[in-house]
Amino acid sequence: MQAMSWSEWFAHDGLGLAARIRSGELRAEEVAAQAASAIAATNPAICGVVEVFEDAVRDARVNGAAPEGVFAGLPFLLKDLGPTLAGRLQEQGSLFLRGNRPTQDAFLTRKMKAAGLNIIGRTTTPEFGCCSSAENPAVYVTRNPWGTGFTSCGSSAGSAVMVGAGVVPLAHGTDGGGSIRIPAGCCGAIGLKSSRGTFSIAPAQSDFTSVVSTQGCISRTVRDTAAFVDACRGGAPGEFMPFWTPDEPFLRRIERDPKPLRIAVSHEWGPYKATPHIAAELGRVALFLETLGHHVDWAVPAVDFDKAYAAQTTCYITNFAQVVNGLLRARGLERPPEDLIEPMNIRIWEQGKDASYSARAEMQLAFNETARAFGAVFEDWDILLTPTTARPTPPIGTTEYLTLTDNPSARDWFENLWGFFAYTPLNNLCGTPGLSLPLAAQENGLPLGMQIHARQGHDGLLLQLAAQIERAIDGRWTAGRLPAVHVTALA
Repeated sequence: MQAMSWSEWFAHDGLGLAARIRSGELRAEEVAAQAASAIAATNPAICGVVEVFEDAVRDARVNGAAPEGVFAGLPFLLKDLGPTLAGRLQEQGSLFLRGNRPTQDAFLTRKMKAAGLNIIGRTTTPEFGCCSSAENPAVYVTRNPWGTGFTSCGSSAGSAVMVGAGVVPLAHGTDGGGSIRIPAGCCGAIGLKSSRGTFSIAPAQSDFTSVVSTQGCISRTVRDTAAFVDACRGGAPGEFMPFWTPDEPFLRRIERDPKPLRIAVSHEWGPYKATPHIAAELGRVALFLETLGHHVDWAVPAVDFDKAYAAQTTCYITNFAQVVNGLLRARGLERPPEDLIEPMNIRIWEQGKDASYSARAEMQLAFNETARAFGAVFEDWDILLTPTTARPTPPIGTTEYLTLTDNPSARDWFENLWGFFAYTPLNNLCGTPGLSLPLAAQENGLPLGMQIHARQGHDGLLLQLAAQIERAIDGRWTAGRLPAVHVTALA
């Protein structure tokens, strides 16, 4: 028997459900069972969950969720990439890693458990997270709950569709170039890419060795994201980089509106710009922010975008090549098996594995120049507003964005990706925060994220502005519309 109706289920965010668990009105296992039921009902249509941990559904203590944590045993889904959960499979969307079972928890996993999150399953991702869509028929095809003929985008694909469909109120994501923000924007959810120095990626890597990638969550309410960051932030012992400590918890900060802000609106970034419809939606949202009392104007950041995107491309090719190298080394292989690793990931390995120190040093100089340029932008402006994506969500089977593509050039393939999600990767390059909010719609009715950016360490300001917006729209993200695949449509 269900703990509540589906409409009541969707009316609660994560903290709302946690409050009922903490009060004793509901048991964590009852809530987990309802989440598992929602997965079973929606997954055949959208394929966002790889595996449900049935023992964790039956007993919230199995994976170590702390009942005294802020989320009090709330069911939670972990992206099948990034932080590991001891004894559970992590296959990273790849045939090559079938059966891979890590033996230890990552530092962030332990933080999530301490926050009271009951990890009940793992969500889909493209192979190694290196793609804009979890879409390989030999593994799985994740579909958008707003229109199953369209991709969810990625790489936090499964987490975005499960939150978008109302299955869980929040889920884990990783972001190396937009992988939280892009699928959140496409699926009608909230996605924060935090500042560098917020979440640990220990023990396998650090912010020093994996400078562009970060962790986080996808949610339906600003306060759930704020609570997740408050509870899970912080560095592991031995971190290279300093970690930000806010003056007050984000949950407290978002209770009050920000002072009037200087907001720059922009979408023409070097070689890339938004489609006319997306640009028009950007203008509409800009006018809305003006009604909240902020000073809003159009401005183009004084950044050498060509150099920045070229450096980002070098970073991706060389980083992913070494990811594949490490996997091959662990199995004593000299080259990727063509029947187990997707074609573009093999080409990235081929074209990036022998990169010189000089090429990486030149890339780092471009990173520094770009970060300084954006730093100058935020001397004049508090917030930068852009779309989350420059182009509409692609239909399923659009191979130009997939690692199944026959494009022979890894560099050309990445540069085409930047044209689609032009406004997300440079936050990763600079270490600055970006927050995608479901404030707009595409021409076909699918959600369209709008992204607010701030200077490094000002994640709290982004969440504070987002909470002001949320109050102004009475919590009705996506204008109150719901996707075709949604828990409230279940019998």
